This record gives sequence, structure tokens and C-alpha cells, in this order.
Amino acid sequence: MTHKSKWLLFAPSGLVVIGFGTCLVQWASDMKRNGEPTAQWVAAGTLALGVFNAGLSLFGRGVAESVLYQIKEKPAESGQTGALPQQQD
Repeated sequence: MTHKSKWLLFAPSGLVVIGFGTCLVQWASDMKRNGEPTAQWVAAGTLALGVFNAGLSLFGRGVAESVLYQIKEKPAESGQTGALPQQQD
């Protein structure tokens, strides 16, 4: 699987999971507002934050794959090397 295909898979998936996690956070806060037992809304909130953070991780992986694609694959297409320039002291 290429960096580009990973980027195109992870970034949109991460955005969808972030949105779902945000909806779950709202659901858990609504449970609290409606007076549900503490154990229920705390468990729901914990699950919601886990889903939200998983989305952030997926999106972050997508960003990393995008950078790797830009560094390694784009220069190869234009005939340049993928090496980064050396710093001068």
C-alpha cells in the first residue's frame, strides 16, 4: 500500500471517527443532564472520548502518510532525489 493510498484512507476515516466521537460526547452529556445514574454517563463519556481520540489518531496517521508521500514519492516523479538537504554549520 502506498503512502498516498494510506493518506487517502486514514485522513477521511479519522474525520468520520472524530465526528462520531463528538456525537457520542454530546450523547453522554445529555445523559448527565437528564439525570441518568453516574456510572452510565461516565461510562458513555469514557467511551466517547476513546472514540474521539481514536479519530484523532487516525487523522494524525493520515497527515503523517501525506508528509511521507510528499517527501518520498513526489520528488521521485519529477526526477529529484528524496533526500533532504543537508544543514550547513
